[in-house]
Amino acid sequence: MDEPSVLDFVLEKLAFWRESKVVIPSAEEGKKPPISDIPRDQKSKLAWKNLYFFLPPLFAITAQVFSEPPNRSPSLVIFFYIAAVGGLLLLIFFRDWQIEPIIPEEGEAGIITVRYVSFGIGIVFGVFAFLFFIDNLFNIVNVLLWVTSLVMIWRSLWIPENWWEKSITAWKRFWENGIRITPWSLLLAGTFLLAGFYRFYLLNQVPPEMFSDHAEKLIDVTDVLRGQFSIFFPWNTGREAFQMYLTAAAAKVFGTGVSFLSLKLGTCLAGLFTLPFIYLLGKEISSKEVGLLAMFFSGIAYWPNVISRVALRFTFFPAFAAPTLYFLIRGLKRKRWNDFLYAGLALGIGLHGYTPFRIVPIAVVIILLIYFLHTSSKENRKQAIIALVLVGLIALVVFLPLMRYAISNNENFSYRMLSRMTDLEQTMPGSSFNIFISNLWKSLIMFQWDNGQIWVHSVIGRPALGVISAAMFSLGIILVSVRYVRKRHWMDLVLLLMIPTLMLPSVLSIAFPDENPSLNRSGGALIPVFIVVGIAVENIFTNLRLKFSGRSGKWISWVAVLLLLAGSARINAQLVFVDYYDQFKTLAWNTSEIGQVIEQFSDTIGNEDHAWVVPYPHWVDTRLVGIQAVQQVKDYALLRDDIGLTADITPPKLYIYKPDDLDTYDVLQNLYPDGINEIYHSAVGGRDFVLYYVFQ
Repeated sequence: MDEPSVLDFVLEKLAFWRESKVVIPSAEEGKKPPISDIPRDQKSKLAWKNLYFFLPPLFAITAQVFSEPPNRSPSLVIFFYIAAVGGLLLLIFFRDWQIEPIIPEEGEAGIITVRYVSFGIGIVFGVFAFLFFIDNLFNIVNVLLWVTSLVMIWRSLWIPENWWEKSITAWKRFWENGIRITPWSLLLAGTFLLAGFYRFYLLNQVPPEMFSDHAEKLIDVTDVLRGQFSIFFPWNTGREAFQMYLTAAAAKVFGTGVSFLSLKLGTCLAGLFTLPFIYLLGKEISSKEVGLLAMFFSGIAYWPNVISRVALRFTFFPAFAAPTLYFLIRGLKRKRWNDFLYAGLALGIGLHGYTPFRIVPIAVVIILLIYFLHTSSKENRKQAIIALVLVGLIALVVFLPLMRYAISNNENFSYRMLSRMTDLEQTMPGSSFNIFISNLWKSLIMFQWDNGQIWVHSVIGRPALGVISAAMFSLGIILVSVRYVRKRHWMDLVLLLMIPTLMLPSVLSIAFPDENPSLNRSGGALIPVFIVVGIAVENIFTNLRLKFSGRSGKWISWVAVLLLLAGSARINAQLVFVDYYDQFKTLAWNTSEIGQVIEQFSDTIGNEDHAWVVPYPHWVDTRLVGIQAVQQVKDYALLRDDIGLTADITPPKLYIYKPDDLDTYDVLQNLYPDGINEIYHSAVGGRDFVLYYVFQ
């Protein structure tokens, strides 16, 4: 064969991002002994020479160690990350580090046939549903019209997939062969169960207390349980409805009532719902191994765990973004029209979940645009345009009730979003452009440096990812970027751009830049982030198998990956069950302790209606005291000026107030000179409160 010139070789090396087409024949070609014939001592020397391969991961992990508070060092973080990235690029340059290719796309898109009669009926029912969604309420009429519209439009666009025949075949196979348990299925099940353990372990204790947002949610849940079925809940700057109905269902199904635990059960189940779609999306983009690793790291990670456990709407962002992205990307890759209907369904439901999810329609457009620009096939471009119509149409029908409310009450619907992006609530603290750039930078480095100062859903002042996950994410970004430059595959660019895109709800907090970065408003970004982590770990495993041949390579690769998995699990357990718990307990007001005191008072010597909490600035939310004490929305507030109105109530009576409130003590002492004043010493420093008992 023709040997390449030195110039050809140099040019290929300089263009290391491309796959090499130059083959350099060995001077000893045909004479080199097979690896099995190499003496054992020489094999050991070859293996030891390959230890440099461990340097990029070790440098990246070391960088993250120096990023951990309280003893962090920016200069060392930068130094070791430069070493890690430089080392990785050098290995790629010299072809010592292989990058797994994207799984090729499948086939051509079929013909989509619209059943116009069903479609027309669906549109008519949709118009009537829109007209009947009045007074911000669901009722039997508008819900039936809405569901009928969705079913008919879905039927008009659905391509039959012979589900019945496939189901019969699957049942026959099951009847003949029984359940087939493979090692892979055990790995999947074990990973999912481990994630479930991390989500539900000590759920009643972590986090330990509620705050005012929980009171607002439980008031809305109470309204639902009493038969008021709102489309949008306008109080407290406005909230979408999905959590209220899910919590009401959890309260009934699990018998947990109007409680913090009911809120937690709903959101933690939603967090768990996200994980299979992260697995499937990772599998679709790269491989089943990447999907499994992405599901593992996201399942045990502190970030998704905390935004689930805090029991607000935060987790609905990734919960519905994950299936939206999965079905959209699978539809484009496998040319399946029905997948776009599923993507539209997930997109529409997600818009009923959490305000930052409103960025996902923009993300869908960006993905389709990237696909459109990367394909040269007219059929594929046509598919992208039709996909946009299908996803948008189904999402619009599902969004219909909220759209009617938004048109009628746009101020309420948009208030929360506009108050962060504009000067609606406060004057801009500086140039909007400069704040945006600053916010974007802070968000992009939150994975390795600082996830913000909001204590209710993060461990303040630390990276959003654990030491190992952050290091793997950093290496993964390099690997995906190089693969994109080499192959120009649209899925790699989607993976890279979805991270900042899904963080925009946090980045766009222009009026309140101190609220950025935030784990809740960036929640959708955890999907591509952990897929990138999975790509990095799988890539390390694959390259170790290539570098260390034979049985030793197998053991070295497995031990290395298992150490990464075990270390990450340990780190994230510490972050959630120790660091986050301790921080939350220290900073939250102890309404649970006050509620327990009232409950004990009621169970022993008094009556729950003869106990009160005297409000004080920046102290406990007295509504939460009622929820903790009697598991229902009851405000135990009694203003200091109204204490005299309770004088005629039959004792025993209990008044609870803050130790700093000396004026309340004076009022009680003058009214009940024989009362007993007792300080309740809280388990948390600075959280004591005073009990004033009246027995006569």
